[in-house]
Amino acid sequence: MYGNKCVLGRKYTLTHSDITGELFLTIGKEYAIDRISFIRDEVLGSFRNDCGLYYYAYVLVGDPTEEGREQVRNRIFRKELPGALSAIRVGDTELFQTYPELDDVPIWIYFDSNEEQWEAYEYYGSFREYRNSQHK
Repeated sequence: MYGNKCVLGRKYTLTHSDITGELFLTIGKEYAIDRISFIRDEVLGSFRNDCGLYYYAYVLVGDPTEEGREQVRNRIFRKELPGALSAIRVGDTELFQTYPELDDVPIWIYFDSNEEQWEAYEYYGSFREYRNSQHK
């Protein structure tokens, strides 16, 4: 199938510029903590293998700088996630070309919040749906 070691060891950190809107993807053995801003609007992801391979991504819906902004942050993350997943898929094209079966791995997103109504764990399809940049 694929080299579990190289797939499971990858950590994806997707950040962006509030000024230009440009996305920045860092792929490494650890998350790029130095790229995370105090606003906490990044997407952190990795391949995991718990009863089958899947892609897990984490977003912080709760606002660390201001209480009561969960609804706004939740709406923004949900609007921008397809573009973020496309950026991750396109940004690691070489991996997906080497192991095309990764396009069919399910994607699960954890929306983290201290407010129960905004905390969720949701299925977001597979990378096959995000192979091009039409999700911007």
